[in-house]
Amino acid sequence: MNRFPDNNAEGARIGQMLLARGWTMASAESCTGGTIASMVTAVAGSSAYFRGGVVSYAVEVKQQVLGVELHDGVVSEDTARQMAEGAARVCAADCAVATTGVAGPGPSDGKRQGTVCIAALTPHASEQRTFVFDGDRESVILQAAVAALRMLGGLIGRETEK
Repeated sequence: MNRFPDNNAEGARIGQMLLARGWTMASAESCTGGTIASMVTAVAGSSAYFRGGVVSYAVEVKQQVLGVELHDGVVSEDTARQMAEGAARVCAADCAVATTGVAGPGPSDGKRQGTVCIAALTPHASEQRTFVFDGDRESVILQAAVAALRMLGGLIGRETEK
């Protein structure tokens, strides 16, 4: 059974892009709780490019495993960037994505529900951005996971154009 019938195309697309370049990827997930890793590994053959993921729900895991230094709080673009860098380092991957935010219900840490900071990096580029998604907890998590994969795909695509 496919857990992501409408969005598994993103996992497959990223896999094709990584395979074409001989790159690998990793994920660092807080608010998405492993959804990105699950979407990528739902694709047969993903072991050729997916190195691993860290579900760093606790602040201590972000700090101790991924090496995050909280300069701007847990839900920030800087934290997401550091999480992605940590995942790439820990998993020895070429590319990484990271999510940190408030899936809900309700606000947390002064941020409204649906606020998610996402970072993506490739060997030559990185990007981080804050999104505000609407919907319930499950919807926010899925939207954030898809946005993270699309962000990584966009970075990979721009590198191809160079």
